[in-house]
Amino acid sequence: MYKDLKLEKGMYHITGKSFSEVLESMDPSGGYAETPLAGLDAYERQLKRFDIHVSGSHCDRVEKFFSTTDSAVLFPEFIRRAIRSGMEQSVLSDLVAVHTLSPGGEYQPAVLTDTAAYSTKTTQGNALPTASYLEAVTTTRLNKFGRSIHASYEAIRRQRLDAFSAVLRAVGVRLANALLGQSILSMKDNNGSSIDTAAEGVLTYADLTKLYGEFSDFDMTTVLASPAAAAKIMGMEQMQDMASAQPNTILLPFGAQLRKCAGMSSEYLIGLDKRFALEMITTDDLLLETDKLIDSQLDVITVSIRVAFRVMLNEAVHVLSL
Repeated sequence: MYKDLKLEKGMYHITGKSFSEVLESMDPSGGYAETPLAGLDAYERQLKRFDIHVSGSHCDRVEKFFSTTDSAVLFPEFIRRAIRSGMEQSVLSDLVAVHTLSPGGEYQPAVLTDTAAYSTKTTQGNALPTASYLEAVTTTRLNKFGRSIHASYEAIRRQRLDAFSAVLRAVGVRLANALLGQSILSMKDNNGSSIDTAAEGVLTYADLTKLYGEFSDFDMTTVLASPAAAAKIMGMEQMQDMASAQPNTILLPFGAQLRKCAGMSSEYLIGLDKRFALEMITTDDLLLETDKLIDSQLDVITVSIRVAFRVMLNEAVHVLSL
């Protein structure tokens, strides 16, 4: 029963499992079907157990987590979920085709080499055209990204949890945008083709269709652009009807979604098929110094993640240089 669980710091340090996964293994959500607690995960049931409201008109303050030693154990997961929620609001979450967990700081990918035409005809007794899927010659090194937030317990204890969560989500958005920048550089350096605009520095609709035409076996599902370049595209005559049709999703007339990327250079656009282009490699989820958070030693809140990006199929990415 969720009310009888003994919560301990060590639940954050079980190899191969997150705190939420440990809670879920001790208190499976399947056992709450057709009860008033259906739809809550194991962590949310613990919030209910200690009557901690993280939003709404009765939202509690940070100090509510520290009412008991058990409830204090829930605080690092609150921080992680808030930052993760912000990260998931980034463009990056919609670009990753495959998310791979790597046990170490280096990742050994495999590469598909497949150059023979699929239209090649063969007759009985003759060999079929071949493709290879072999380990890459070089490894992919993961880099560490993160933030140290200087905030004492006395500074935040009286803050409402919804306001504190909003600040943490903002950190998550910015962290994800930094990761997005790394993914963009990876795609810029590894792609099927790089083409130039018809008139140097002047982006036209014809250039966008030229980029679209670079895709053969794959589709251009997404176009990534800097805020300035995205504004130029939005100002094109061909975009007037498209912009008003779906205000929350900007589609180009040939179906690709336009995504504005903070921090991206205005010197190029990237077209990709998000189903096949990008692999994101991480060692783990977000890392926090959980023991200090539980003990309310909040001189510094540190959050970090080790990550790398790899283009899986070059033909699923093309670049338009301005």
